[in-house]
Amino acid sequence: MGEKITNKKRKIDWMITLVPLAIVVALCLVFFFVPEESNVILSKVRYFFGDTFGVYYLIIGLGIFLVSIYIAMSKYGNIVLGKPGEKPKYSFFAWGSMMFTCGLAADILFYSFSEWIYYGTDPHVQSMGSMQEWAGVYPIFHWSFIPWAFYLVLAVAFGFMLHVRKRERQKYSEACRPVLGKHTDGFLGKLIDLLAVFALIAGTATTFSVATPLMASIIEELLNIEISRTAITITILVITCMVYTYSLLHGFRGISWLANICIYLFFGLIIVVVLFGGETRYIIETGVESLGRMVQNFFGLATHADPMRETNFPQNWTIYYWAYWMVWCVAAPFFIGSISRGRTVRQTIMGGYLFGVGSTIISFIGLGNYSMGMQVSGKADFIAQYMETGDMYGTIIAMIKSMPGATIILVVVLITMMLFYATSFDSIALTASCYSYHKLEKNETPHKGIQLMWCILLILLPIALVFAESSMSNLQSVSIVAAFPIAAVLVLIIISFMKDAKKYMGEVNRTAGQADKIEQAEEAEEVE
Repeated sequence: MGEKITNKKRKIDWMITLVPLAIVVALCLVFFFVPEESNVILSKVRYFFGDTFGVYYLIIGLGIFLVSIYIAMSKYGNIVLGKPGEKPKYSFFAWGSMMFTCGLAADILFYSFSEWIYYGTDPHVQSMGSMQEWAGVYPIFHWSFIPWAFYLVLAVAFGFMLHVRKRERQKYSEACRPVLGKHTDGFLGKLIDLLAVFALIAGTATTFSVATPLMASIIEELLNIEISRTAITITILVITCMVYTYSLLHGFRGISWLANICIYLFFGLIIVVVLFGGETRYIIETGVESLGRMVQNFFGLATHADPMRETNFPQNWTIYYWAYWMVWCVAAPFFIGSISRGRTVRQTIMGGYLFGVGSTIISFIGLGNYSMGMQVSGKADFIAQYMETGDMYGTIIAMIKSMPGATIILVVVLITMMLFYATSFDSIALTASCYSYHKLEKNETPHKGIQLMWCILLILLPIALVFAESSMSNLQSVSIVAAFPIAAVLVLIIISFMKDAKKYMGEVNRTAGQADKIEQAEEAEEVE
């Protein structure tokens, strides 16, 4: 028994484990003890990366989307993520539901309700035309094809690595092996894995810091209490860490069952808002119009860099979103790739666009256009409330309170957010735990102590950011900074996949050719 524990300790990659731990603890101490100064520094760093290198994020975002279409439509699209002829393990709906709930966290609800307000008050949108024309377009653009392209291209790369090449190390560095070769096991591989872990921590910090205060506001409203939102938010984060840590350490059965309910509550919420909120016609018609305008102007939106810095809109939003999705790519694509066994590369990419993008667009059209319809018709003035208070969480509560059955809807939103966190936090913590090992055998799981450490580590930075009362801009900065180096790694993974996939197809063709020759020889012998 002692020998078994010692062997497991030897497997632990202490560099990947301890370096992130030390850096996160140091950052947390800075945010706790000098919150104002740390926010100023974070803002300057964000300006440097977002303003100076902004076009770098735009090029990679559009490039990966175009590459995803090429891969799906090319010969690579026929590759089965598994054995040739193997059938998918999950139905399309089950597969799509798991992909959607894992790929998006609770912040989709926050942004679905509120994002049109950010754009409706932005000078760039006002210069393009009316709020009615463009405030509903940008949420769809920022959450659809390019963001999901990051997930889906990496998902097929990881699925190919796991199910076709049978590699056991679920790490970014392993996905780069076809290009890096022996350097994968050296310093360069270590560096890539460190960047991936930092990106994972940054993505978690941004998501929890942005969305959790909405949960605190809902609890305040439901219980009619007046306590510091920061105190409630930190309490929620601590409880969240405890609950999801317990589920991670004691098996997923209970929490996974609850997570499956998430998709039904999510779409049930949207259906109720659309059909019974009183804005059905406006929601549908504006949604169709916004979707059409987004498709029509897609390449212009994707390449807008505002070189004269007239409004800084792409620096404030588009670049942030591409960075945000890049850092989330460390965990979600591994999960999508693992559940896509038996599907072809084409089915995974196009099916992901259909279910993932489709579900995301439905969310923004249904929840966002409801309150925007109230705004343009004069039934409510959510923009004035937000401009006066600067409190988007309180504004969202006001939106929900204008709906029929508001109390029930508040409860549903709260539960749905918790379930989104359940699915995403478990997968993130498990992925991070795997990075702490040089190698895990088949069906072997990380030690519970390592899993516990990562659960705590992933929640520390969000608590520090909330405590420091970081602004929306500074919360975005965390992802923008972390995404700068990880973007280059994503490109390297895609190149590695295409190189390895080309080699694999050559191997398959040679095997098929040899089989044909043998068959022809046998037929010739029979004729003789």
